[in-house]
Amino acid sequence: MSSPQDEPSSSYSYPQAYRPGDFAPSPAERGSMNAAMTPPPNTTGPIEQVWAPGQQASNRPILNIIGIAVGTITMLAVIIFVMSRTGVGETTAGLVLALVPLTIVLAGVLWLDRWEPEPKIMLLTALLLGAGVATLSSLVVNTAITQAFFEATQDAQSAQTLGTVVIAPVVEETFKGLIVLGLFLVRRQHFDGPVDGVVYAATVAAGFAFTENILYFAQNPNSVWIVFVMRGLVSPFAHLIFTACIGIAIGMAARSRKTTTVLLAFPVGLVGAMGLHALWNGSSMLGNFFVLFLVIQVPLFIAVIVLMFWLRRQEAEVIRARLGEYAQAGWFAPHEVQMLSSMRMRSQARTWAAGYGERAKQSMKEFQRDATSLAYLRQRQLTGRADLRASQSEHELLNEIQRDRHTFTMSAQGIVQQQPA
Repeated sequence: MSSPQDEPSSSYSYPQAYRPGDFAPSPAERGSMNAAMTPPPNTTGPIEQVWAPGQQASNRPILNIIGIAVGTITMLAVIIFVMSRTGVGETTAGLVLALVPLTIVLAGVLWLDRWEPEPKIMLLTALLLGAGVATLSSLVVNTAITQAFFEATQDAQSAQTLGTVVIAPVVEETFKGLIVLGLFLVRRQHFDGPVDGVVYAATVAAGFAFTENILYFAQNPNSVWIVFVMRGLVSPFAHLIFTACIGIAIGMAARSRKTTTVLLAFPVGLVGAMGLHALWNGSSMLGNFFVLFLVIQVPLFIAVIVLMFWLRRQEAEVIRARLGEYAQAGWFAPHEVQMLSSMRMRSQARTWAAGYGERAKQSMKEFQRDATSLAYLRQRQLTGRADLRASQSEHELLNEIQRDRHTFTMSAQGIVQQQPA
């Protein structure tokens, strides 16, 4: 297959965005549009980027720094505790093995988070808070309640069963859920829907499972490979599935204008997470674990995968609908909206741009990123939540998009024009 540089000049055709007169809405479409929400028409052609003064700082990094510091310190506290009980060698081996399921889970999270990637520092904060605060808190509370029950009944078997099936699911999902809720309350601008909720919940759960796996692997040196296969390879997404219930609930509540809505949604998601966790732990204590695993857990896992695909498709529909409205106002060509709402076509567009040089490739990536941000900004406008990201204005994004398009089209045209006739 020939590269773009080898193509004749007549083959180059990246259509410019349509003017309003070329791609105007029909009378029926105009009647169905809210005039107050109609994107501004592009009647002046490409506009240059301007500096907009008075914008707020975008991420208040001090809160992330505090979260990372607290998460790191508490995670190290748990690891030191495990090391004091099992030894340096066993804990080190457990830590190395725990990196395998952590990598698998984070790869799934990043796959889900491809449309509008969350800030990496936010995901790191969520991961460390899950690995440290949630794990240490759960370890202390689980042990205290189970020990209290044993001292009251002197029944070790009942105390272990209660701790596994009831106490652990309630305590662990509560602490993980409170971290997700806390992230929402201090960074609500990063929660646009269920996908974002699942991304943050899954990241917290991944951190929790990482530290918990170190504990289990270190405590079972003689059967570590069996434990590794069961926890690291057979069920690496277990905690993700549980806590995803909380993420979905919070993500759906994030679409409401009222912050108080999450206070109603959070308990619903928490109960779902506790129920799935209790079902998982309970089945692990019964005789035919593999039968129950195939009958209950595998279908549940498949259902969650189907749900994740559906949620990603919903994200694509939001981008298609919102950018379609900008296309009606002349800011995008129809083929651009089609490309921007398809991961496959986005990849093809980046490959096409890469053929004209690194600058064109980077501009295409920025074009896709800025257009996605614009779509979600408009979605927040339509739901009355535009004030949550005041540092990103519609005007700035439209300017950036025009500049991105200009850069990669000029790069391509420049190469084509240099080719011999």
